[in-house]
Amino acid sequence: MRVMAQMSMVMNLDKCIGCHTCSVTCKQAWTNRTGVEYVWFNNVETRPGQGYPRTYQDQEKWQGGWVRTRRGRLRLRAGNRLKNLLTIFSSPKMPSLQQYYEPWTYDYETLTSAPAQQDTPVARPKSLISGKDMRISWSANWDDDLGGGPRLVADDPILAKLEKDVLLSFESTFMFYLPRICEHCLNPSCAASCPSGAVYKRAEDGIVLVDQDGCKGWRKCVTGCPYKKIYFNHRTGKAEKCTFCFPRIEVGLPTVCSETCVGRLRYIGLVLYDADRVLDAASVEDEHDLLEAQRQVFLDPNDPEVVREAERAGIPRDWVEAAQRSPIHALINRFRVALPLHPEYRTMPMVWYIPPLSPVVDAVSSTGVDAEDPRNLFAAIDTLRIPVEYLAELFTAGDTAPVTAVLQRLAAMRSYMRDINLGRDPDASIPASVGMTEEEMYDMFRLLALAKYDERYVIPPSHAEQAHGLEELATECSLDYEGGPGMGGHGPFGEGSGAQARIAEENLYALAVRQRTDFATDPADKSRRVNLLNWDGKGTPQGLFPKEEREDPARRGPGS
Repeated sequence: MRVMAQMSMVMNLDKCIGCHTCSVTCKQAWTNRTGVEYVWFNNVETRPGQGYPRTYQDQEKWQGGWVRTRRGRLRLRAGNRLKNLLTIFSSPKMPSLQQYYEPWTYDYETLTSAPAQQDTPVARPKSLISGKDMRISWSANWDDDLGGGPRLVADDPILAKLEKDVLLSFESTFMFYLPRICEHCLNPSCAASCPSGAVYKRAEDGIVLVDQDGCKGWRKCVTGCPYKKIYFNHRTGKAEKCTFCFPRIEVGLPTVCSETCVGRLRYIGLVLYDADRVLDAASVEDEHDLLEAQRQVFLDPNDPEVVREAERAGIPRDWVEAAQRSPIHALINRFRVALPLHPEYRTMPMVWYIPPLSPVVDAVSSTGVDAEDPRNLFAAIDTLRIPVEYLAELFTAGDTAPVTAVLQRLAAMRSYMRDINLGRDPDASIPASVGMTEEEMYDMFRLLALAKYDERYVIPPSHAEQAHGLEELATECSLDYEGGPGMGGHGPFGEGSGAQARIAEENLYALAVRQRTDFATDPADKSRRVNLLNWDGKGTPQGLFPKEEREDPARRGPGS
């Protein structure tokens, strides 16, 4: 047994309202820089839909993740090492900008500088890549609220696997949101695809990062990632990806997307796992066994033997205690309601999801019967608005049994808690019908519905004895190019090249000036700027207001 620690996340899809707050705050924090205008480390997809980038789940086309050979070994779907090296200068299996989307801004200056006219001036969309006029046809959230539309049906890779009757009948029946970040996998195919070894997994917390100094821009990692959560910065020539907000994690704070989530649907915690089991679990023959195989990789943090091995491996005691309080372990292995995204990719993802249940209650209520009665709910799960088959293709490699079991547990929790909330005696047969005790069901309810901040985010801060190593890692993986975190002063692209610029808030012309200069702002106006940092609040700083033009007395008229 080789015990290691892993930071991970669970998202409760029953709570996601599709507000995209997580996407916007992540954008402002990490990818609001030149070269990554099209990049969203966090995006919220509407299902069904094509996703971002388009049809990324079609691995026959994009060839991401791992496949199991006849000998029972894993190899990259994109090919062996020789094929990887032969295509190193031009990876053919990589989404184009059109698959992501061409980012744009608007010609806002026209609104203020246009001459007086009868017609209202229009701010036309301008490409953030070329600066030319463009026609908007796609974006990272283009599927938003369009799930089920006839235009998107044929191109959803998940729907292509379902029966034709589901394909034709779902059009007006279901839609749900799927937030996505990097999965920070236990068996990351992106790291295995990188010829220069720049993509690596931190040993202390399992976060997958990119060494910006080691990255050579081969872009093989983009091909290798089946979730397409590694991006290419066309300005720096480097790969970038979600960092799980490691500077915040190191001081015990949750990720930005979790901190700002309106629905409070995200849970972050530490799990302990046996590193010696990872390869065997990812190599199981039947794809339907991958879910249970990964669950077996996770260790019980309350097991005395696991605690001893963890301390022997150098994992601090408070980290073990954090793993014991972790909501992740509870949702995955104790309550067994969380499922991984596409386990058939064999990357062992560490961002799991609780499938949505809400539509089934509405569907039962519309028939005029008691929607909270467990008998009615269990009977309706097989015919609920979101087809179980669709959820199974997302979370269990097509096996409907685990998804049905999760939905039944969530439905049973609602029925059981309704009796308690109405002051009636709870029915012990309800949790027993789904293999749970009354205590477990109540604990699950508290975690899913009433969990406080420190219960949803159980993040142990880094230790002083780890500070030197973490500092070196942060130096390696910091985005110390073109506005990277912690960057400042004179950088490789000129003075202030590390300063973050809010691309979403600037117009086309300000962006064009920035892209043509070595300075974060146009240095031509430096002499006209006023520094208020040392102003004591008294008087008027020189240059704050334009100088008043004095009138010549000789120009005054008689009697003035």
